[in-house]
Amino acid sequence: MKPAPPVIRTFTPTTAFAVVRSAVTVSSASVPDVYPVVIAAITTGFRALGLRITVTGDEHVPRSGPAVLAANHSSFFDFALMGLAARRSRRHVRFLIRRDVWEHRLLNPAMRSMRHIPVDRAAPAAALLAARSALADGEVVGVFPEAGVSRSFTIRPMMPGAASLSLHERAPLLPMAIWGPQRLYTAGRQLSLRRGQAVRLLIGPPLAGRDDDDVREHTRDLGRRLGELLEQAQREHPDQPGMGEHAWWHPAHLGGAAPTPADARAVEGPMPPGAVAPLFDAY
Repeated sequence: MKPAPPVIRTFTPTTAFAVVRSAVTVSSASVPDVYPVVIAAITTGFRALGLRITVTGDEHVPRSGPAVLAANHSSFFDFALMGLAARRSRRHVRFLIRRDVWEHRLLNPAMRSMRHIPVDRAAPAAALLAARSALADGEVVGVFPEAGVSRSFTIRPMMPGAASLSLHERAPLLPMAIWGPQRLYTAGRQLSLRRGQAVRLLIGPPLAGRDDDDVREHTRDLGRRLGELLEQAQREHPDQPGMGEHAWWHPAHLGGAAPTPADARAVEGPMPPGAVAPLFDAY
């Protein structure tokens, strides 16, 4: 009796998506959800710092169903602030987070519990598949499309992941500006615990989809809108630079002493492959 021929399975993008989705479901189900505890701790910490947080436009975050929340990145507190911006809609944001941060031994249990998604910048496909799975399950996925923290406090070249997720999963793409926490902790600066800082969170309505499904152009659309929202938040912020003040925390094109985008890029180094050049950058 001849042995049965081996079963050959073709590994397509569809099957890859199914495998990642099942793996994410199994791994997250085995860990208790600590998201409410983390939110309470963050809120307590921000109150202790006396942060004056103003949120505008959070009604755009849907109360159910998938959404991609994409924000500028100017400080190391941005993740926590984006999460707080979704409280009105009672949503928990699942963030795309650098793998080295996600795997940190002190942070990993919470990362897994809150179902955040690790990103390997050298091979980001697995993270995008996991994010698609989260969107398919009706989750809100949080993305910082700029490839790192902006030292110029303007919009850097952006990775196309947020636009790609929105187009492929037909999920609303919500632009969000975060302004103010850079005075507490940002790239090239030490942590400051100065009390009473004002923080503005500004969420815009969903971007219109594109009939051509052009990811790069949709990324540019997102970049333009992020730039508009960020400048609006900067101009409306209650703490403006004083006459003659060396305002390192304010963008150069608005009279601050932050490096220009060109000078900042010289320090930040080359952008990752695939980054969309900021054709919307008029600074």
